[in-house]
Amino acid sequence: MRVVSWNVNGLRSVHRKGFLPWLAGARAQVVAVQEVRAREDQLPEEVRAPKRWSTHFVSADRPGYSGVGLFSRLEPDDVVTRLGVPEVDVEGRLQIARFGKLTVVNGYFPNGNGKDRDLSRIPYKLDFYRRLFERLEKPLRDGGRVLVVGDFNTAHQDIDLARPRENRETSGFRPEEREEFDRWIRAGWVDSFRHFHKVGGHYSWWSQRVGVREKNIGWRIDYVLATPAAMAYVRKAAIHPDVTGSDHCPVSVDLDPAVR
Repeated sequence: MRVVSWNVNGLRSVHRKGFLPWLAGARAQVVAVQEVRAREDQLPEEVRAPKRWSTHFVSADRPGYSGVGLFSRLEPDDVVTRLGVPEVDVEGRLQIARFGKLTVVNGYFPNGNGKDRDLSRIPYKLDFYRRLFERLEKPLRDGGRVLVVGDFNTAHQDIDLARPRENRETSGFRPEEREEFDRWIRAGWVDSFRHFHKVGGHYSWWSQRVGVREKNIGWRIDYVLATPAAMAYVRKAAIHPDVTGSDHCPVSVDLDPAVR
């Protein structure tokens, strides 16, 4: 069973760049996308409801901003989209989907930069992290099989970006953001990719400046975190930098089908 996460940087945009052929060939049972940037009724019919896929979308109140979506081969038993905090829920950043014994949490974690790249959104970002952490504390403690996938907007360690020294004061690699990520790991969440791949040079986001992606000057900010109970079923974790169409690339895990 393959679960894929991809920040598509606009679902309508990536559709024009071959999203549906990619989806058909991804060999995935669940595909979680972030930064949809459209209401469901604004999506082309073939994207909103592709054949043999169940879909679910959450949009932000603000037009053309944020948003998450799920494509799954099986219809989820249940999908929760709110944390119960109005200022968080209005941004359309969350889906908690249950597939039998497996829960897939699709999160588009906020960027810490304000309009003028002034770090003013870091408190909001950390609040989202903490509230979702609290929401998932019980299933983690109770041995639930949970994957948290998405764009976390944080590079965890020096190994997770090409130029750590130059970016220590940049949102996405500041100490308070990395410490919050650390808290998840200390609590028992497993970074599935790093579990299998111990070396650097693997990134999931690149600046759109000319030549940056070709030189692999990137950041690893897209993750699949697993509870220990879910990690027991993870057989493989991967990043797919060959997939273009967005400034991010997909990340994935392959699980034993018995996880469900």
